[in-house]
Amino acid sequence: MSDSTTAPASPVVLEAWFDLQCPDCFQALDDVRALREKYGDRLDVQLRHFPLAKHKHAYAAAQAAEEAVDQGKGWPYAEALLARTAELGERGEPVLMEVATELGLDAEEFDTALIDGRHLLTVDADEAEGKAIKVTGTPTYVIGGERLDGGQSQDGLRERIGEIADRLLTA
Repeated sequence: MSDSTTAPASPVVLEAWFDLQCPDCFQALDDVRALREKYGDRLDVQLRHFPLAKHKHAYAAAQAAEEAVDQGKGWPYAEALLARTAELGERGEPVLMEVATELGLDAEEFDTALIDGRHLLTVDADEAEGKAIKVTGTPTYVIGGERLDGGQSQDGLRERIGEIADRLLTA
């Protein structure tokens, strides 16, 4: 998702490879929020899509998030959707539209985007790039060329990301 949390000229980029139906990615939001608070506009957090095959609605959720980016609410949409991963798993794609409506997005345009597949290439490109850099699970982070896998355990990841960001910001 090209909707980053700060201006594109930020000195340090943190790519967060997420599956928007992944409960672990929802838990990882606490780390992302803490890092945003600590570093502000010195850290550009970019959400990248890596929908896992085991999550039936993750691919559609990634496309929906891209439409939310086009409508100016990429991160708010992703965060709201991650808060409802269990519901997305149970009820499926109607949840995507409900979240869009709750955020005041253009529901008709949103629905059209999901039907016409205008964001397929973006999601496919993220997924291919993730595979190329050996992302196997979510959440996974890339900062300063280093890949940190949070799929097995998120313990210590915030601190490790902070150490790398501090090093890059002082370099």
